[in-house]
Amino acid sequence: MRKRFAELATPLIADACVRLGEPLRAAPAGIRPVLPGRRIAGRALPVRHYGSVDVFLEAYTRAAPGDVLVIDNEGRTDEACVGDLAVLEAGTVGIAAVVVWGLHRDTTDLVEIGLPVFSYGAHAPGPVRLDPRGPEALSSARVGAHTVGADDVVFADDDGVLFVAADRAEAVLDTAEGIFRTERNQARLIRAGQTLRDQTRFDVYLEQRAQDPSYTFRRHLRRIGGAIEE
Repeated sequence: MRKRFAELATPLIADACVRLGEPLRAAPAGIRPVLPGRRIAGRALPVRHYGSVDVFLEAYTRAAPGDVLVIDNEGRTDEACVGDLAVLEAGTVGIAAVVVWGLHRDTTDLVEIGLPVFSYGAHAPGPVRLDPRGPEALSSARVGAHTVGADDVVFADDDGVLFVAADRAEAVLDTAEGIFRTERNQARLIRAGQTLRDQTRFDVYLEQRAQDPSYTFRRHLRRIGGAIEE
């Protein structure tokens, strides 16, 4: 799965989900990589943060190589919940990346460590609270409007973070690869002088829409086998 995603990108995964009718579950806009240029795919290792690093250490006892640690810190902007030591320790159990619904700190050290971290950004203060731990601490994590569990796969790159049910990941990847091939061919033709309007028979679309106002460009693309939109 990681090898297949290395040739793709999260926009293609998103389009594939739409085409297949899968739930489109994206982390909120603004969650960005500390180190750009990485493409990550792996099983979600969810954890909810309550103010102490011990919940991360416990999650690591359940980790498998290639897992992506998904941290629910409620999107807080008043504290950073993960830093260099927690990320270093994550690497010792083979965790492939860390996704935080919240903030990180120790940015310089994280860059040196090199393990991909995705978050809203950096903030110097760590937590000063210690909230009661809930029963879902190690079974699920919320990221924006979505709940993520160990039965999900995480896809992440410079465009954002997506969550897909593990039992649908292969079908989503298959569809994403098909969209990728179509779009690469379209890009090749544009560079060769054939405009996107020509490729998508845009004049035909305009004629059809004039006759039938309900005829959408998306419907037209499906009819001719184009991509662009989903």
